[in-house]
Amino acid sequence: MPKRYVQIDPRDNIIVALTDLNEGTVANINGKKVVLQEDVKGKHKFALVDFDFGDEIHMYGALIGKATRPIRKGESITIENIVHASANYQVGKERSSWSPPDVTAWESRTFNGYHRSNGQVGTANYWLVIPMVFCENRNVEVLKSALLQSLGYYTITDFAVDTDTLVRNYEKGASKEDLLQSQIIKTPDDVIKNRTFPNVDGIKFLTHEGGCGGFRLDSETLCNLLAGYITNPNVAGATILSLGCQNAEVSLMEKAIYKKDPKFTKPLYILEQQESKSERYYIEDAVKKTFLGLIEANKIKREPAPLGKLVLGLECGGSDGFSGISANPTLGHTSDLLVALGGTTILSEFPELNGVEQELINRCLTQQEAEKFTHLMDTYSARTAALGSAFANNPSPGNIKDGLITDAMKSAGAAKKGGTSPITDVLDYTEKTKKKGLNLLCTPGNDVESTTGLAGSGCNIIAFTTGLGTPTGNPIAPVIKISSNNTLSERMNDIIDFNTGSIITGEDTIETKGEELLEYIVKVASGEEMTAAVRLGQNDFIPWKRGISL
Repeated sequence: MPKRYVQIDPRDNIIVALTDLNEGTVANINGKKVVLQEDVKGKHKFALVDFDFGDEIHMYGALIGKATRPIRKGESITIENIVHASANYQVGKERSSWSPPDVTAWESRTFNGYHRSNGQVGTANYWLVIPMVFCENRNVEVLKSALLQSLGYYTITDFAVDTDTLVRNYEKGASKEDLLQSQIIKTPDDVIKNRTFPNVDGIKFLTHEGGCGGFRLDSETLCNLLAGYITNPNVAGATILSLGCQNAEVSLMEKAIYKKDPKFTKPLYILEQQESKSERYYIEDAVKKTFLGLIEANKIKREPAPLGKLVLGLECGGSDGFSGISANPTLGHTSDLLVALGGTTILSEFPELNGVEQELINRCLTQQEAEKFTHLMDTYSARTAALGSAFANNPSPGNIKDGLITDAMKSAGAAKKGGTSPITDVLDYTEKTKKKGLNLLCTPGNDVESTTGLAGSGCNIIAFTTGLGTPTGNPIAPVIKISSNNTLSERMNDIIDFNTGSIITGEDTIETKGEELLEYIVKVASGEEMTAAVRLGQNDFIPWKRGISL
């Protein structure tokens, strides 16, 4: 019989309902009987003990809140009776030990990827078209309309509509009857076969609202981010559209490119509109040079690479009360497996690490990285407070409705995505990953800003857990959407790639699902499986303006 409730950590004094529980239900927790004082919805929590005003409340073994009034044993835990609270932290000499999982079954495994001259390996092969400033967004859209369909790149859902065939048949004098009989529906396989450049997975257009105005620092950060995308192993080359007078200078981006990749050799075409004869010639030149770049990009084919070449982003969004019990720890186990295989994983979303800082500090391999992490956390927290907000305001209405009622509660579950391995490096926003193992990356909790940052720091694939559902994707890094519960997986199966709900219902364990997820990641990395976000053309790209986003 499936469990109806669970105590996640022996130190916890609140219990998670795994299904709807009625008032009067008797829960047996390690020999202690608790009678529910009211109905408790699945994903929500109830008190294991009596609380007085100000008493600490623990979940995942961490401080996640304090009682704002007396709470009876068996009473629901809600925003009406607790408030966010998190533990203090400091850098010390204590370091956590780690026992890597057994990875014997994967040690000789490979994935088929695109090998770059600097030794990196991509899980995809994209060409980028990037504006240096928002003034060029329209020209980017013109290029998009000129290139995509003509070269056979369609958004692939279950099919694609090829209107060009109707036009060609009409121009050849086809009758109305013949036009009605024209085959204009293409399946995903047909679409890929009909591409002019079959080894190029797509052309991605990164429009944005930055590059000029605002703070110069924002433009400099944008240049670093764009350089991160250009040097990402999933990118074959890029066409850059510059107006010419913007704050985001091409020279800043070029400097950032060679800092991230001193041996940079990818095709890079930079066009400046203020130096062109006219917009017509400017667009024509951009189309021709992009076409030449695609010819070069198409020469690269997938070849075997060790799993240690994977750089996996660890992301969550639209989280629910089950995320920290099923999807996040599953991804955490997968992260541990990949780290043990010599791979790299990156945990982002610093507002969602609030309350578990001490654990992460203790997992840092060096004092230097521990100090960098605390500095970034302190600085970020201070900036949000100065703007009239705080990490405590991070949970969204959807989070709260589905059982995540304080930021520390949300964070303690979100951090499970990082598994248990040591932290080898700490990265500020737009810094490129350099060290194998688990990295921490300073980004907001905002889904798109965070995934944008992960790809900019070198992720060639991103695993994204969700309990409520979200279509979020990324232009260059395939995003795997992982459901925390069976209901979501069934209701939104058009956007979900992998389900961990069977952990909640008792059919699977975190370990078995983590291993299964690694197998799925290998298939996606090899181009054997297409994620829903890629299929649906979900190319979300939002650069972060420092200090104004949670």
